[in-house]
Amino acid sequence: EDVDIPSRRVLITGATGLLGRAVFKEFSENNWNAVGCGYRRARPRFEQVNLLDSIAVHDIIHDFQPHVIVHCAAERRPDVVESHPEAAAELNVAASGNLAKEAAAVGAFLIYISTDYVFDGTSPPYKETDVPNPLNLYGKTKLEGEKAVLENNEGAAILRIPVLYGEVERLEESAVTVMFDKVQFSNKSANMDHWQQRFPTNVKDVATVCRELAEKRMLDPSVKGTFHWSGNEQMTKYEMACAIADAFNLPSSHLRPITDCPVVGALRPRNAQLDCSKLEMLGIGQRTPFRAGIKESLWPFLVDKRWRQTVFH
Repeated sequence: EDVDIPSRRVLITGATGLLGRAVFKEFSENNWNAVGCGYRRARPRFEQVNLLDSIAVHDIIHDFQPHVIVHCAAERRPDVVESHPEAAAELNVAASGNLAKEAAAVGAFLIYISTDYVFDGTSPPYKETDVPNPLNLYGKTKLEGEKAVLENNEGAAILRIPVLYGEVERLEESAVTVMFDKVQFSNKSANMDHWQQRFPTNVKDVATVCRELAEKRMLDPSVKGTFHWSGNEQMTKYEMACAIADAFNLPSSHLRPITDCPVVGALRPRNAQLDCSKLEMLGIGQRTPFRAGIKESLWPFLVDKRWRQTVFH
């Protein structure tokens, strides 16, 4: 019998990652024919595509003929970028430029996911028109990626977002959820950064923004260029850890706020808050309150309720 496949087609890169999974789900559940691609973790659910292989990229785009491509794949760990600069530039810059070129060839609307780390964090909040000045190599490669995308595809959109969290497969998938073990093991004190101001953002909310942006673009070709989206609760990692403890009724007295600027690893901007009024004026966006979102993301990893994972997952 005929299966009703939606006529709107979207291709998602990095569909195996934290954000990519949420974007795939959001489009799939809203009457889009979604195809996800990944690399190491792709099969069996997603197409295996090496984004550095320009022929493979050409083939999937020309075979599927997507209306929209959401480019989530990136090397997004600042310290990894510092130690593997060539590989990071290949993925974040060269592959993004090539993807933009292939998208333009089939008339697909490309949404390139970028970062608040393109800013130096000295004069927030940042509008889309503010001049970027990345402090670390990760921010530099993502900014170069933005340029490569727009040079190859003037109708593309850049979506800058801050630190993400959501339903993780492993706690290390997010800089927010990775703190959960330190919160739970209250028998030893844990130092937490209380210097950098962050705006934790739920991947479900970013996924909704991507879909709403795509749907608006289908109706209005002037929807393009650079956009910002972010949660609106300002928190240091220490404050996030305390909020996580509070959400699960766990003690937080072992968590110690460190107010000095971190000295190890890639430089981070002090406060790269994004001004999101441009998307808000288009009627686009949603925000999940941090406590609700973090509870939903982390409950399977509660140590004293490990059995729940086998029952529910």
